[in-house]
Amino acid sequence: MSLTERFLKYVTFNTQSAEETKVTPSTPGQMVFARYLRDELQSIGLEDITLDEHGYLFATLPANTDQPLPVIGFIAHLDTSPDMSGEQVSPRIVHAYDGGDIVLSEDENIVLSPRQFPELLAHKGEDLVVTNGKTLLGADDKAGVAEIVTAMEYLLQHPELKHGKIRVGFNPDEEIGLGAHLFDVEKFGCDYAYTMDGGEVGELEYENFNAASAVVTFKGRNVHPGYAKNKMINSVRIANRFCSLLPADETPEHTEGYEGFYHLTSFMGEVEETRVAYIIRDHDLARFEARKQTMERLTRFINDEYGEGTATLQLHDQYYNMRRQIEPVMHIVDKAVAAMQTVGVTPHVKAIRGGTDGAQLSFKGLPCPNIFAGGLNFHGRYEFVPVQSMEKAVKVIVQLSVTH
Repeated sequence: MSLTERFLKYVTFNTQSAEETKVTPSTPGQMVFARYLRDELQSIGLEDITLDEHGYLFATLPANTDQPLPVIGFIAHLDTSPDMSGEQVSPRIVHAYDGGDIVLSEDENIVLSPRQFPELLAHKGEDLVVTNGKTLLGADDKAGVAEIVTAMEYLLQHPELKHGKIRVGFNPDEEIGLGAHLFDVEKFGCDYAYTMDGGEVGELEYENFNAASAVVTFKGRNVHPGYAKNKMINSVRIANRFCSLLPADETPEHTEGYEGFYHLTSFMGEVEETRVAYIIRDHDLARFEARKQTMERLTRFINDEYGEGTATLQLHDQYYNMRRQIEPVMHIVDKAVAAMQTVGVTPHVKAIRGGTDGAQLSFKGLPCPNIFAGGLNFHGRYEFVPVQSMEKAVKVIVQLSVTH
């Protein structure tokens, strides 16, 4: 099976994760896909294949040399984002993209255009896998899964390429922040690993956001509006006041690079009770802590103004910047840079404005930088991946595997 055929098969599995289920994997479709992959890994000749009850799939490509080499791993996640439907994904290939508009859905007038997505023009002449405009594509991270499997198959078919022991790992629920939650690092048994979960060709990342979630619940008092003076407490208005006290220019739509933010992800309520949810992000640990302290300070401010118990804050750290775990072993980043250069890919080392399983795995003792998988516009109907980008990712994996 070719890389493209493999990817097109993988995206037909509905593997959206879901935060509300509180089980692992969070959705049954992820286990269906994991079982399919288990059988495929066996058919191409990998060994020591295990799939546990939580959807963590591990396998081994044995060393074909007696030379003592580190055990390296390649990791990708099975799930797709809950942000948009992943059911009945119907991809198609736009061959030799001409640089113009791509009509995804004629009946709904959904168009992938370089006017809104100028990154398309960097892939003029390439073969783009796109959606039908009604679902996401799932290149995040089924492109990574397909690349790893294809690279392992290539190495099995070319025993003249000498390599040490290689482990591959596929896990559920990355998109809801739980991909590394039950990942057994000791069982995986690697000196270091790489997640294949980045975007554009050449991306290489060993820094990510420090991340926290914040949920603030506001209590009110409902009284008939005709008789409400000095009696009603409108929790919706109080919540709105709280939100207005946060810096207006420190939001995702106003920040880039190393700039952190407060991101309001939901606002639900009525007079009696309103609940707002934020995610808090910053690469710098001190600024990250200061952002959390701001949430605490504003909660106290609201309670001072409207009465104790009006606002209740639930603050939860999600993951941390893996840079401090990677810097002591920077040679693994250098290896990735060299591998890219060897296969003709220009490395673009950048900080992730997000997180990966590799961040949490790094703190669990498995240093794990992130490498490009090639997809763009993740989590929505405009997602696409160039076939040529996936092919380059396969070459990087192979080169990393045979680099001594």
